[in-house]
Amino acid sequence: FTTRMFQQIWWLDPELTYGNAKPFVFTQGHSVCNRSFFPCFDTPAVKCTYSATVKAPAGIQVLMSATQSTYLEEEGVYQFYMEYPVPAYLVALVAGDLIHADIGPRSRVWAEPCLLPTAISKLSGMVERWLTAAESLYGPYIWGRYDIVFLPPSFPIVAMENPCLTFIISSILESDEFLIIDVIHEVAHSWFGNAVTNATWEEMWLSEGLATYAQRRITTETYGAAFTCLETAFRLDALHRQMKLLGEDNPVSKLQVKLEPGVNPSNLMNLFTYEKGYCFVYYLSQLCGDPRHFDSFLRAYIEKYKFTSVVAQDLLDSFLNFFPELKEQCVESKAGLEFERWLNATGPPLAEPDLSQGSSLTRPVETLFKLWTTEPLDSAAAASSVDLTKWRTFQTVLFLDRLLDGSPLPHEVIKKLSECYSSQLDSMNAEIRIRWLQIVVRNDYYPDLYKVRRFLENQMSRMYTIPLYEDLCTGTLKSFALEIFYQTQNQLHPNLRKTIQQILSQGLNPLPAIDTTAVTTDTPAMVLEDKVSEATNGAISLRDVNVSA
Repeated sequence: FTTRMFQQIWWLDPELTYGNAKPFVFTQGHSVCNRSFFPCFDTPAVKCTYSATVKAPAGIQVLMSATQSTYLEEEGVYQFYMEYPVPAYLVALVAGDLIHADIGPRSRVWAEPCLLPTAISKLSGMVERWLTAAESLYGPYIWGRYDIVFLPPSFPIVAMENPCLTFIISSILESDEFLIIDVIHEVAHSWFGNAVTNATWEEMWLSEGLATYAQRRITTETYGAAFTCLETAFRLDALHRQMKLLGEDNPVSKLQVKLEPGVNPSNLMNLFTYEKGYCFVYYLSQLCGDPRHFDSFLRAYIEKYKFTSVVAQDLLDSFLNFFPELKEQCVESKAGLEFERWLNATGPPLAEPDLSQGSSLTRPVETLFKLWTTEPLDSAAAASSVDLTKWRTFQTVLFLDRLLDGSPLPHEVIKKLSECYSSQLDSMNAEIRIRWLQIVVRNDYYPDLYKVRRFLENQMSRMYTIPLYEDLCTGTLKSFALEIFYQTQNQLHPNLRKTIQQILSQGLNPLPAIDTTAVTTDTPAMVLEDKVSEATNGAISLRDVNVSA
């Protein structure tokens, strides 16, 4: 790798923050970007403690992923120390117009002043509840504090599990259920990923698959099995959608992916890393007969390997040694479900979880989808069958995703859908609205195009702009996309601006030069959002992989 391939430090002018008051800077080290931040062994196999001294102007708050910090006000100097060994990618820094509020006995939230009240209202008391549930499953939380900082919309992914200081994009604050899942996923990483880390980027599922499993155990304890099954159904739907796009023999669908020289490991992260990894871990838990027995194993696994890095064989050997009766039964060689096949076979998971406990939430989605897609259309029956305003967010996005899969829809269907739901969806969160707007675009439904314009005029986040621009440019609406872009480009981060330019340029002569003075030759051309491989279809993959690190 060369350092110039990866950008670690993101500098923002005040105009790219919510408050428009002060400049902002943050780092994003995953997976191999911290080599451009400080000299390091930029591999998850190597862990160490660290200390840092940071000088900042008055009025700029500096935070790092550290267990200890002090501030010498007269000198404007912050000092940080991480007392536990961590891999280089978990060293993180953020600085800007940030203030805080305590939201629990060991947690506080940091945000720009205009966002802090919202962050408090969403998370007060909740993080302690999730930490307590996690501790009951996997043992003590070892990092001391669990603080959260909300970053401007230029943050290139949804969330990052930096120890002691989780980074989350502020854009997700309006989507309550996604916020819950994102934070709980990062909480789970405190055990799986931060305490025990994958030793190689070719086995990222050891962090992401285990963290996703732990996240769902925590949500089951705190919100019940039905909600967990609904969220899982939504993600597995997305996994199969990505599989359909990539093909079942695509090597990126393996859990043990081969990392070719010169490839950014982040490009290997996709839904297989999370969901196929989760399905394997879930399968292991089912072999035990009782998930609580598997919880006991994971506690022992954490205790044995904390502050170290492991490979898959470490996990599987520990599992079989913890359950000698399963070892005697040779479960690792069970026909069709061999551990080796789980790790190295392409295609979908070899087994998937039983989600029947979520049927009270998923069945209405399936029923409504069938009403809208069965010919001849009975729009009156479909419209009167359910009130979307009473649904959970994950129900609505699951319904809209399935309509997206079926697009383009017959004109009569999209017209009636708009009449029934468009005004309701206008008042819902961005995760819902972007899906409806993608349906509008993929169906060339001109009466609602003004809503696409309005949405893009008010969004500065990759996860809510890139999917729409890619859909607009795939169909007949590229000139419409160009018009919106030229009107809104100055409110976008230079990296995002450059990515959209590339999307708009596909199939055209090069775009006229625009003001990109902040873009240098070191600005990465790759699309980094949500760590999705460039090999996948961008619009769909970005929507599907709205996941945390």
